[in-house]
Amino acid sequence: MELLVVGDVHGCFHTFSKLLDEHWDSGKQILVQLGDLLDRGKFAPETLLYAIELQQKVPDRACFLKGNHEFEAILHVEEGNENWLRQCGEETLKQFERKSLELANYMSWMKSRPLSYETDHVFISHAGISQSADHPFEESHPESVLWTRGKLKHIGKLQIIGHTPCQSGRAEFDVESNTWNIDTGAYRPNGLSAVKIDDEGQVAEFIFVPTLAIDVSG
Repeated sequence: MELLVVGDVHGCFHTFSKLLDEHWDSGKQILVQLGDLLDRGKFAPETLLYAIELQQKVPDRACFLKGNHEFEAILHVEEGNENWLRQCGEETLKQFERKSLELANYMSWMKSRPLSYETDHVFISHAGISQSADHPFEESHPESVLWTRGKLKHIGKLQIIGHTPCQSGRAEFDVESNTWNIDTGAYRPNGLSAVKIDDEGQVAEFIFVPTLAIDVSG
Protein backbone atom coordinates (compact mmCIF):
# COMPACT_ATOMS: atom_id res chain seq x y z
CA MET A 1 0.00 0.00 0.00
CA GLU A 2 1.03 3.57 -0.62
CA LEU A 3 1.35 5.89 2.37
CA LEU A 4 0.26 9.48 2.91
CA VAL A 5 2.25 10.81 5.86
CA VAL A 6 1.01 14.09 7.34
CA GLY A 7 2.96 16.38 9.65
CA ASP A 8 2.06 18.10 12.92
CA VAL A 9 -1.47 19.56 12.72
CA HIS A 10 -1.62 21.52 16.02
CA GLY A 11 -5.33 22.30 15.99
CA CYS A 12 -5.41 23.53 12.39
CA PHE A 13 -8.53 21.55 11.60
CA HIS A 14 -9.61 23.29 8.40
CA THR A 15 -6.14 23.08 6.87
CA PHE A 16 -5.90 19.41 7.81
CA SER A 17 -9.31 18.49 6.42
CA LYS A 18 -8.55 20.40 3.22
CA LEU A 19 -5.33 18.47 2.73
CA LEU A 20 -7.06 15.13 3.23
CA ASP A 21 -10.06 16.04 1.08
CA GLU A 22 -7.78 16.98 -1.80
CA HIS A 23 -4.93 14.49 -1.50
CA TRP A 24 -5.86 11.34 0.43
CA ASP A 25 -7.12 8.39 -1.57
CA SER A 26 -8.30 6.04 1.18
CA GLY A 27 -8.83 3.33 -1.39
CA LYS A 28 -5.13 2.93 -2.07
CA GLN A 29 -3.28 4.92 0.60
CA ILE A 30 -2.76 4.44 4.31
CA LEU A 31 -2.87 7.74 6.18
CA VAL A 32 -0.20 8.11 8.86
CA GLN A 33 -0.29 11.33 10.90
CA LEU A 34 2.75 12.18 13.00
CA GLY A 35 1.00 13.30 16.19
CA ASP A 36 0.54 16.71 17.82
CA LEU A 37 -3.10 17.03 16.80
CA LEU A 38 -3.62 19.35 19.78
CA ASP A 39 -2.52 22.80 20.92
CA ARG A 40 -1.56 26.15 19.37
CA GLY A 41 -4.19 26.31 16.62
CA LYS A 42 -7.81 27.38 17.20
CA PHE A 43 -9.55 24.04 16.64
CA ALA A 44 -8.01 21.36 18.84
CA PRO A 45 -11.36 19.67 19.72
CA GLU A 46 -12.49 19.54 16.11
CA THR A 47 -9.13 18.15 15.03
CA LEU A 48 -9.18 15.43 17.67
CA LEU A 49 -12.77 14.41 16.92
CA TYR A 50 -12.04 14.35 13.19
CA ALA A 51 -9.05 12.06 13.74
CA ILE A 52 -11.05 9.71 15.96
CA GLU A 53 -13.84 9.56 13.38
CA LEU A 54 -11.44 8.74 10.55
CA GLN A 55 -9.58 6.11 12.54
CA GLN A 56 -12.81 4.41 13.56
CA LYS A 57 -14.27 4.61 10.05
CA VAL A 58 -11.27 3.07 8.27
CA PRO A 59 -9.09 1.55 11.02
CA ASP A 60 -6.85 -0.25 8.54
CA ARG A 61 -6.27 2.91 6.49
CA ALA A 62 -5.80 5.64 9.14
CA CYS A 63 -3.06 5.64 11.78
CA PHE A 64 -2.58 8.55 14.17
CA LEU A 65 0.68 8.46 16.11
CA LYS A 66 1.26 9.93 19.53
CA GLY A 67 3.14 13.21 19.72
CA ASN A 68 4.65 15.00 22.68
CA HIS A 69 1.62 17.29 22.93
CA GLU A 70 -0.66 14.30 23.37
CA PHE A 71 1.76 12.99 26.00
CA GLU A 72 1.68 16.35 27.82
CA ALA A 73 -2.12 16.51 27.75
CA ILE A 74 -2.44 12.95 29.07
CA LEU A 75 0.01 13.76 31.85
CA HIS A 76 -2.05 16.81 32.79
CA VAL A 77 -5.33 14.90 32.99
CA GLU A 78 -3.81 12.04 34.99
CA GLU A 79 -1.33 13.84 37.25
CA GLY A 80 -1.49 17.57 36.64
CA ASN A 81 0.98 19.23 34.28
CA GLU A 82 1.68 22.91 34.83
CA ASN A 83 4.23 22.94 32.03
CA TRP A 84 1.57 22.03 29.46
CA LEU A 85 -0.85 24.57 30.91
CA ARG A 86 1.73 27.35 30.66
CA GLN A 87 2.77 26.48 27.12
CA CYS A 88 -0.61 26.04 25.44
CA GLY A 89 -2.79 23.76 27.54
CA GLU A 90 -4.93 26.48 29.08
CA GLU A 91 -6.12 27.62 25.65
CA THR A 92 -6.73 24.03 24.54
CA LEU A 93 -8.86 23.37 27.62
CA LYS A 94 -10.85 26.56 26.94
CA GLN A 95 -11.52 25.33 23.40
CA PHE A 96 -12.91 22.08 24.78
CA GLU A 97 -15.02 23.96 27.31
CA ARG A 98 -16.49 26.17 24.57
CA LYS A 99 -17.58 22.98 22.78
CA SER A 100 -18.98 21.56 26.05
CA LEU A 101 -16.48 18.71 25.79
CA GLU A 102 -14.18 17.14 28.37
CA LEU A 103 -10.66 16.40 27.24
CA ALA A 104 -10.55 13.61 29.82
CA ASN A 105 -13.17 11.70 27.82
CA TYR A 106 -10.66 11.16 25.03
CA MET A 107 -7.78 9.88 27.14
CA SER A 108 -8.30 6.25 26.22
CA TRP A 109 -7.95 7.00 22.51
CA MET A 110 -4.99 9.31 22.99
CA LYS A 111 -3.15 6.87 25.27
CA SER A 112 -3.64 4.05 22.78
CA ARG A 113 -1.91 5.90 19.95
CA PRO A 114 1.18 4.04 18.73
CA LEU A 115 4.64 5.60 18.88
CA SER A 116 5.63 4.50 15.40
CA TYR A 117 4.49 3.05 12.10
CA GLU A 118 6.89 0.85 10.16
CA THR A 119 7.07 -0.94 6.82
CA ASP A 120 9.88 -2.85 5.15
CA HIS A 121 11.18 0.45 3.78
CA VAL A 122 10.03 3.28 6.06
CA PHE A 123 10.02 4.09 9.78
CA ILE A 124 7.65 6.86 10.88
CA SER A 125 7.53 8.48 14.31
CA HIS A 126 6.93 11.88 15.84
CA ALA A 127 10.56 12.87 16.46
CA GLY A 128 12.74 10.03 15.16
CA ILE A 129 15.32 7.58 16.49
CA SER A 130 18.07 9.49 18.27
CA GLN A 131 21.73 8.57 17.78
CA SER A 132 22.23 8.45 21.54
CA ALA A 133 18.94 7.09 22.89
CA ASP A 134 19.23 3.71 24.60
CA HIS A 135 15.47 3.49 25.06
CA PRO A 136 13.85 5.43 22.18
CA PHE A 137 10.35 4.22 23.07
CA GLU A 138 10.44 5.33 26.71
CA GLU A 139 7.87 8.09 26.37
CA SER A 140 9.14 10.42 29.08
CA HIS A 141 12.80 10.26 28.02
CA PRO A 142 14.04 13.51 26.40
CA GLU A 143 15.66 11.55 23.57
CA SER A 144 12.68 9.31 22.87
CA VAL A 145 10.69 9.26 19.63
CA LEU A 146 8.36 11.81 21.25
CA TRP A 147 10.96 14.37 22.23
CA THR A 148 14.40 14.17 20.64
CA ARG A 149 15.70 17.17 18.74
CA GLY A 150 19.28 16.00 18.32
CA LYS A 151 20.97 14.06 15.57
CA LEU A 152 19.12 11.01 14.38
CA LYS A 153 20.43 7.52 13.73
CA HIS A 154 20.62 5.98 10.27
CA ILE A 155 18.51 2.87 10.80
CA GLY A 156 18.71 1.40 7.29
CA LYS A 157 15.30 2.75 6.36
CA LEU A 158 13.88 6.11 5.40
CA GLN A 159 12.68 7.93 8.52
CA ILE A 160 9.83 10.42 8.36
CA ILE A 161 9.37 12.72 11.35
CA GLY A 162 7.90 15.99 12.55
CA HIS A 163 8.22 17.65 15.99
CA THR A 164 10.82 20.32 15.13
CA PRO A 165 9.48 22.93 12.69
CA CYS A 166 11.68 23.18 9.59
CA GLN A 167 13.53 26.50 9.46
CA SER A 168 12.98 26.77 5.72
CA GLY A 169 9.22 26.39 6.04
CA ARG A 170 9.32 23.37 3.73
CA ALA A 171 10.12 19.70 4.27
CA GLU A 172 13.83 19.14 4.90
CA PHE A 173 16.04 16.11 4.29
CA ASP A 174 18.91 14.99 6.52
CA VAL A 175 21.34 12.90 4.49
CA GLU A 176 23.24 11.41 7.44
CA SER A 177 20.17 9.78 8.96
CA ASN A 178 18.16 9.39 5.74
CA THR A 179 15.31 11.37 7.30
CA TRP A 180 12.61 13.68 6.01
CA ASN A 181 11.24 16.20 8.51
CA ILE A 182 7.78 17.34 7.36
CA ASP A 183 6.81 19.65 10.24
CA THR A 184 6.41 22.93 8.38
CA GLY A 185 4.80 24.90 11.20
CA ALA A 186 1.10 24.84 10.40
CA TYR A 187 0.29 26.94 13.47
CA ARG A 188 2.93 29.66 12.99
CA PRO A 189 1.18 30.14 10.48
CA ASN A 190 2.99 28.66 7.52
CA GLY A 191 1.54 25.46 6.14
CA LEU A 192 0.80 21.79 6.65
CA SER A 193 2.96 19.30 4.77
CA ALA A 194 2.54 15.68 3.75
CA VAL A 195 4.54 13.20 1.73
CA LYS A 196 3.29 10.36 -0.44
CA ILE A 197 5.37 7.18 -0.28
CA ASP A 198 4.91 4.52 -2.94
CA ASP A 199 4.68 0.81 -2.18
CA GLU A 200 8.44 0.43 -2.69
CA GLY A 201 9.24 3.04 -0.05
CA GLN A 202 10.16 5.83 -2.45
CA VAL A 203 9.02 9.42 -2.11
CA ALA A 204 6.39 9.97 -4.80
CA GLU A 205 5.19 13.50 -4.01
CA PHE A 206 5.36 16.30 -1.47
CA ILE A 207 2.22 18.23 -0.57
CA PHE A 208 2.07 21.67 1.03
CA VAL A 209 -1.19 23.36 2.03
CA PRO A 210 -0.81 26.93 3.30
CA THR A 211 -2.42 27.40 6.69
CA LEU A 212 -5.96 28.71 6.39
CA ALA A 213 -6.45 31.96 8.31
CA ILE A 214 -9.45 30.62 10.22
CA ASP A 215 -7.22 28.09 11.98
CA VAL A 216 -4.91 30.61 13.60
CA SER A 217 -6.70 33.95 13.82
CA GLY A 218 -9.75 35.35 15.54
